[in-house]
Amino acid sequence: MTARQVRTNHQRRNTYDGRTRGNSSYVYGNTVRRLDVTTAIEEEPIKKLSHTARKNREKAARMSLGYVLFLAMAMMVAAGVLIGYIRLQSDNTMAMEKIAAMESELNDLRLKNNEEYSRAVSNVDLEEVKRIAIEELGMKYAEEGQVIKVEGAKDDYVRQYTEMP
Repeated sequence: MTARQVRTNHQRRNTYDGRTRGNSSYVYGNTVRRLDVTTAIEEEPIKKLSHTARKNREKAARMSLGYVLFLAMAMMVAAGVLIGYIRLQSDNTMAMEKIAAMESELNDLRLKNNEEYSRAVSNVDLEEVKRIAIEELGMKYAEEGQVIKVEGAKDDYVRQYTEMP
């Protein structure tokens, strides 16, 4: 703690209802009095810079040709990287739009296909197919003993490579 802080703490301990003991002044009211800032500024000592510090500041303020060229190259590299990044972002956006358009086209084609299939299935008269198969093509229903049950695999069909017993 500095001497000023000690004195301030000492004054705080001795304060009671705005009155202080000792050499302090009596405080009226509940506001702090304004300080004279001009005297505080005048009292501060002006620091003089050493010769080395002044030289360092002047040197830091100047830029050499090499430093300027380095900064220019760094800016060009940064610009190149940013332009490449923007191009990649643009390509990515275009690809996403193309994918969205293709998905929309696929959905339209599926919808059309399902509609055509439903229309084709609804137009088929199964009784007419049965009549043509029996009368015109000479087909008949299977008799007993003609149907052989085969244990199939998980597939929907069984391939027959040889004659069945």
